[in-house]
Amino acid sequence: MGLDKSSRNKLNHRTIDRFAGDTLFERVARAVCEAECLPRKELYESWECARRIRRHMRGGPILEAAGGHGLLSALLLILDDSSPRATIVDVRKPESYEKLLGVLERHWPRLRGRIEFVESSIDAASVTPDDVVVSVHACGSLTDRVLDLARRAPCRVAVLPCCHDLKRCDTGNLTGWVSGPLAVDLVRVETLRSSGYRVHTMQIPEEITPYNRLLLAWPETA
Repeated sequence: MGLDKSSRNKLNHRTIDRFAGDTLFERVARAVCEAECLPRKELYESWECARRIRRHMRGGPILEAAGGHGLLSALLLILDDSSPRATIVDVRKPESYEKLLGVLERHWPRLRGRIEFVESSIDAASVTPDDVVVSVHACGSLTDRVLDLARRAPCRVAVLPCCHDLKRCDTGNLTGWVSGPLAVDLVRVETLRSSGYRVHTMQIPEEITPYNRLLLAWPETA
């Protein structure tokens, strides 16, 4: 029986044997199992987003907004070593961050000293045009704040929105035609385009999460 990729059960030593191959994903998955602190869903979300982001966005310092455990940042550095560093900005450093990073650094020593966690509001973060701002499941209007952060530079940005807050997020009066969450994301695309960005839309597998729309955007000058 295949694993339920949307499961919130934590990966642990008992699940290591489910990832017995030698692909990069399976090596990462075994490391996450060793850490025993992340739900299975978080592994698959981070992996599917990271590999799509790296397919289109190479190099540059990573700034992960509302990054929590930081697996996305680590994967972006593992997949593309030309990025010098990653900074995770979140209001609180979770215990899972230290556990996970320690295990990943044992398996990928080149990560040591290249990932930093800053306890702060993302609104206070500083960004440069060279940065790549990323965020997976920044809930509700937090996704809009991540996009605003990138537009300040301006710099490249990739987000996987979730938990769309229809009271606070702009639907563009499109809900007569499309669902509220889709309307919010369409407005986000148009806002980026009107700010001088080119946009690429993708999806990660729906079997992982129904909030599976991945939005990538570049300033036209990039």
